[in-house]
Amino acid sequence: MKIIFKFFRWHLVTVLADILAIPVAWYGAYWLRFNLGVVPHHELIRASYFLPVLIFTQLSVFWFFGIYRGIWKFASLPDFIRILKVVFIGVAFALIGLFFVHFSIPRSIVPIYAWLLVSILGGTRIFYRWFKGYYRGGFKTGKRTLLVGAGQAADLLLRDFSRNRTLNTYNVLAMVDDDPAKVGCELHGVRVIGNLDKIPEIIGKYDIELVVIAMPSAKTATICKIVDYCKEAKVEFRTVPGLNDLVSGNVTINALREVSVEDLLGRDQVSLDWEGIAKNISGKKIIVSGGGGSIGSELCRQIVHLGPSLLVIIDNSEFNLYTIDKELRERFPGLHLVSCLVDVFDVVAVQDVMKKYRPQMVFHAAAYKHVPLLEYQVRAAIRNNILGTYNVAKAASDNNVTTFMLISTDKAVNPVNIMGATKRAAEIICQNFNARSSTHFITVRFGNVLGSAGSVVPLFREQLAQGKNLTVTHPEVTRYFMTIPEATQLILQAIVIDKSGEIFVLDMGEPIKIKSLAEQMIYLSGKKLGEEVNIDYIGLRPGEKLYEELFYNSEELLPTAHVKIRQAKYQMIDWEEIAHNVDRLSQMCDAEGDEGKFKELLLKMVPEYQG
Repeated sequence: MKIIFKFFRWHLVTVLADILAIPVAWYGAYWLRFNLGVVPHHELIRASYFLPVLIFTQLSVFWFFGIYRGIWKFASLPDFIRILKVVFIGVAFALIGLFFVHFSIPRSIVPIYAWLLVSILGGTRIFYRWFKGYYRGGFKTGKRTLLVGAGQAADLLLRDFSRNRTLNTYNVLAMVDDDPAKVGCELHGVRVIGNLDKIPEIIGKYDIELVVIAMPSAKTATICKIVDYCKEAKVEFRTVPGLNDLVSGNVTINALREVSVEDLLGRDQVSLDWEGIAKNISGKKIIVSGGGGSIGSELCRQIVHLGPSLLVIIDNSEFNLYTIDKELRERFPGLHLVSCLVDVFDVVAVQDVMKKYRPQMVFHAAAYKHVPLLEYQVRAAIRNNILGTYNVAKAASDNNVTTFMLISTDKAVNPVNIMGATKRAAEIICQNFNARSSTHFITVRFGNVLGSAGSVVPLFREQLAQGKNLTVTHPEVTRYFMTIPEATQLILQAIVIDKSGEIFVLDMGEPIKIKSLAEQMIYLSGKKLGEEVNIDYIGLRPGEKLYEELFYNSEELLPTAHVKIRQAKYQMIDWEEIAHNVDRLSQMCDAEGDEGKFKELLLKMVPEYQG
C-alpha cells in the first residue's frame, strides 16, 4: 500500500507540474509575441477561452505517449526526445481543433508556445536530476578522489556515483587523461586537469585520498605507471572491472576492486580471430579432458560462448567436475552438457566416452603438474601424463575425431624433472600419432598461468592472509606468466592455424622474477616489505631450475598467422619404438614400483631428460 501511495503521489506531482507548465508557456508565448509588453485584452480573453482545451489535449497526448514513464532523477536524451514529440503532436491536435471551431490566434503564438513548453518540461526534469544527483550529495562528501581516464568508463562511473547514494563515499575532485583533446574539458561537472604524468602533482595539490583507475582496457604498462605513482604518494587506489567482465555482464562499472597482480603482470589484451574460432567450435561436439582443472575449466567457459552442439567434460576429480558442471548449467541453461567422472588411464572408460559421444574435437588438458610432488610420484606421473595421453589420443584416432589438441608446458623443454619429462613424452606421442592417423594432432606449449591451482600466486596470497613471510626458492629464479583467459584464448586461436602435427608455442613475453612478483603482491596487500612481512629464500626444490625455456634449440621456430603464436617443427620418431615404450610403461605400472626403472625407460623416450 505504501509503495502504491508513493507511486500515485509521484505521478500526481509530475502531472501537476506539467499542468502548470502549459499555461505558463501559453501566456508566455503571448507576452513574447507582443514584445514583452501588455497583451491586448481581446487576445488575452481568447487565450483564456482556449486554455482548458489546450491543457486537456496536451495532457492526453502526454499520457498516451508515455511521458510519465520516465524517472526524473534519470532524465536523459531519450526523455528529451519524447518531450519534443509529445509537445508537437499536442500542438498539432490543438491546431486541428482551432481550425474546426474557427478560432483565430496570431500565427507566431504556436511555435513560441511549443518552444517554451519544451524548454519548461525539459528544464524542470534537468533541474531535478541535477538537484538529486549533484546538489544533494553527489560529490560533496566522501574520500577526495582522482579519476584516471575520461572515457566511457568514467562517464558511466560518474553517472552511477550521482545516482546511487551508497556510492557517495567518493568525492571526485578531478580527472586526468592522456588524450590532449580532453584536457580542460568537463565530464558531469568534473574537470580533466592534466595527463597521467600529472598524477603525483595533482595528488599533492588536491590532497587526494583515493585514485580510481577508470580504464578497463588500459595496457599493463599504463596500469603499472599509475600504481607506481600511487605507491610513491602512499595513496590508496582502486580500479574498475576488466573489459571482459563488463562485456560479459558479470559485474557493473561501479564494482570497484583492488588492483590485482594480474593487472600488473598480465599482458595487453590479445586480438583474436573470433570468427575463425567460432567456425571451428560452433555446432561441434567437443570433449575437454581435465575440464575441472584451472586451464580445462576456463577452456570450457570460453567454448560454451561459441555455441557447441555438445560439451563433454572429463575429469577424475569428483569435486572439480561437480563445480564446473554446476557453474555451466547455471550460467548456460540451454547448454547440452555431459560430465563424465573418468580417469584417462582407464582405457575402457575413455574409449566408451569417445564411441558414445563421437566428438569432432578433443582438448586434452588432463595432467598432473606439481613439479616437487611428482618428483617422488614417478609412477603416478607416467600413468596420468604419458599413458593417459596415449589412451585419449588413441581413442580420438580410433573414433575419427577431426582435431586433437594437447595442452603442454614449457617444462617439457630440456626437462630436469619428472613432470616436464612426462609432458615431453606426451608431446612426442601426439606428434607422431599425427603421421599415422586421419585426426589432426596439435600441441600448444606455454608457461605458468597466473592464479592457477598450485601456482605461486595463490601460495603467496595464502601466506599473506596468514601473516607469514613469503617463500621464494631463489633470488634469481624466473618464470614465464600469462593469465588463464589469455592462455585458453590462444589455445582456441591455435586451432584456426590449420597445421596439424606441429607444436605451437605461445608468446609469453619476458620472464618475470619470482622475487619481483612477491614484492608486488606484498605492496598490493597494503603491507610493508621488511617491516610487516619479509621474503624468505628457501632454495630450489627437487626438479626445479632457475629459468624455463619455451623451445629447443634444435626446433625450427617459425611465425604463424597470429603474432602471439609461433610454430616449432618436430622430428619424427619410429612409431614401433614409441608403441613398445608405451606398452612397457603400462606393464610396469601394473606390476612394478621401481622408480629407477621408470626413470630409465623415461630417459629412452625423452633423451633430453636431465633427471
